[in-house]
Amino acid sequence: MIRKGFIMKVYPDKHAEYEKRHHEIWPEMVDELHRHGASNYSIFLEKETSTLFGYVEIEDEEKWSKMASTDINQKWWEYMEPVMETNPDNSPVTIDLTEVFHMD
Repeated sequence: MIRKGFIMKVYPDKHAEYEKRHHEIWPEMVDELHRHGASNYSIFLEKETSTLFGYVEIEDEEKWSKMASTDINQKWWEYMEPVMETNPDNSPVTIDLTEVFHMD
């Protein structure tokens, strides 16, 4: 199991919409995440700066990297583009974090 942490940005006036869309996440998106080895996935919002902190555990980097190109993921990125900072391909602008401490 590999732990991944990352940050993204939601638009300041879209906090509620971002949360709503995740409360209503499509079952087929969840299924695809599981198929690509993701588990224990959480996203937290720091409202002052509109910063999102994501945490996910994955089985394998290669398997996980293939998630981005799936049809459902592409559709999800397009759906989320109006509420958060994105790249030209609609993927979220993401900064990967380096783990510096872990305790079981």
